[in-house]
Amino acid sequence: MSTAVTTSAVAPPPPTASAGRSYRWLLIAVGFLAIVSSVRVISGANEIDSVGTLQAALIATCPILLAALGGIWAERAGIVNIGLEGQMILGTWGAAYFTYFYGPWVGLIGAGLLGLVGGILHAVATVTFGVDHIVSGVALNIIAAGAVAFLAEAYFRDLDGGGVRQLTGLSTPPKVEVPWLGDAAGELAAKHWFVVSDLAAVVAALTRNMSIMVYIVAALVALTWWVLWKTTFGLRLRSCGENPQAAETLGVNVYRFKYLAVIISGAFAGLGGYMLVLVSSSGFITGQTGGRGYIGLAAMIFGNWRPLGAAGASTMFGYTDAMQLRNAAAVHALLLLVAVLLFVFMLLRIRQGDRKNAVLFGAVGVGFLVWFLLSDEVPREFAGMTPYVATLLVLALGTQRLRMPAADGKPYRKGQAG
Repeated sequence: MSTAVTTSAVAPPPPTASAGRSYRWLLIAVGFLAIVSSVRVISGANEIDSVGTLQAALIATCPILLAALGGIWAERAGIVNIGLEGQMILGTWGAAYFTYFYGPWVGLIGAGLLGLVGGILHAVATVTFGVDHIVSGVALNIIAAGAVAFLAEAYFRDLDGGGVRQLTGLSTPPKVEVPWLGDAAGELAAKHWFVVSDLAAVVAALTRNMSIMVYIVAALVALTWWVLWKTTFGLRLRSCGENPQAAETLGVNVYRFKYLAVIISGAFAGLGGYMLVLVSSSGFITGQTGGRGYIGLAAMIFGNWRPLGAAGASTMFGYTDAMQLRNAAAVHALLLLVAVLLFVFMLLRIRQGDRKNAVLFGAVGVGFLVWFLLSDEVPREFAGMTPYVATLLVLALGTQRLRMPAADGKPYRKGQAG
């Protein structure tokens, strides 16, 4: 008697949640690219996503994104890190000093170490002594600004290219160049075809004379996501930001994880200072951060305390920052882009049954559309304010569905679980 083995069709396993999120992010990216391409065609402002614009946007994004990643590390452990701005300021001096004497790779380490020092100060104040997180962060920002001004005058004024407030002529990190791919993509981007040329411009921006630091920052985003969400270490760290008392009963050393998180947070912010000194500009100058630590904090919030969300928000801020350097037509077309995106958000809110916020998004969108139709250009003064206006819009309109870690900013003392 023989047994027939039937190979009946077996239903494939349902897609995992991570696969579903990947498809969603892919759809978001494709949809956004189509919206930008449509605005480019309608307005005729090809500079809105040219290769140069995208490269400037990526470089402007990285310091903000590094600060946002630093904020995620700290706040996922329950520590509010308003001191990101001060830690980034410390990183600018570390980057300049160590790069001048030892080269850009040692400068990268030096920037991280100076930011790390700022993280230690914040951790000692908030974790050990229980100082209010906001008070400690603001104090750190003030101290860092004064310390860097003093260090710059003490160490840079007698150097070649130096002064009491600046240090120029620094070596820069290497750049990535893929000539055959970058040139072909650049030629395709110059044809201004719908979507195709926009996608080619992205490829050309990444493969034509792009700083290697952009790729390192992208790797740090992936590393942060993997460590915090896919490892036991990350689970324990996040438990300290959700319920430290419960974590303590399970044997987690809450103080240790909070210290590590804030120290890593400071190092990330310090690397943001390195980006400002050696990639975004041609040297060090005091006051170089320009509030990007605070904008990074806003990107972290808008990104829902998650690395990929923070990356998307930081890219938006970096893009608006880069647009102020473009021509008047491109900046004017940005009004139409903002209006279209607000209408998209309005439709999403309607689909979710959130009529109140849908009306708010629609009203603001109509305002930007009317501004675009009734004007020929945006005042240059407003273009310089674009990143900060975008920050206010995001925080005002996009925070209704966000959830911060449950114990974020709350005081914790060892033994409370008992």
